[in-house]
Amino acid sequence: MAKASVGLFAALLMLASAGRAAEPPANVDLQRTLKGVEDRYNKIQTLQVKFTENLTSRGRTRTDSGTLYLRKKGKMRWEYMSGTLFVSDAKFIYSYYPDEHRAEKMSMKESDDMRAPLAFLLGEVNFERDFGEYHTKPQDGAVLITALPKSDKFPYTEVTFLVAPDSTIRRLEVKLQNNDLMVFTFEGEKKNPLLTDALFQFTPPKGVELDDLTK
Repeated sequence: MAKASVGLFAALLMLASAGRAAEPPANVDLQRTLKGVEDRYNKIQTLQVKFTENLTSRGRTRTDSGTLYLRKKGKMRWEYMSGTLFVSDAKFIYSYYPDEHRAEKMSMKESDDMRAPLAFLLGEVNFERDFGEYHTKPQDGAVLITALPKSDKFPYTEVTFLVAPDSTIRRLEVKLQNNDLMVFTFEGEKKNPLLTDALFQFTPPKGVELDDLTK
């Protein structure tokens, strides 16, 4: 899949509950919903979940799916059905694009890949930090929440997420400053599975040279 922009570790890290919160429908308890998400994900040490990713850019949408593995703090592994692979050891992000027969290494701090923010799922979820306005509505037994950031310096203009009654995040939509849209849907979430260190290490496939962008 294409690279986008590391603000979604920012995006999901920060769905703030303070500020100019829009008045939610009477049957949606916004504060209780956000607290449920915080309580769930702040207590998890590892996470495994199946995902589908849709990236819409310039009117064209590309879709891929796979399995995501996360471990506190900042370690992740995105395995795509297409063969694309993203791995983070919490310091660096490694990207492998089989169609292009190339691999890259980037600093976690410097990466602008939108997958990075999803580490919020195993980071410190704090809804008071960066979002100040919300719009909510019930949807299919869950709660759909659109959150607007307090600052226009973030790489995204809004984040919409679907929260199930058990406080799991079923879908995440991130609208970027350039109007691109990234949509992730999640299913089959497993809390605290045993994930080995090897999952978060990357070795380029034979014949593929690693382009070290940290130098």
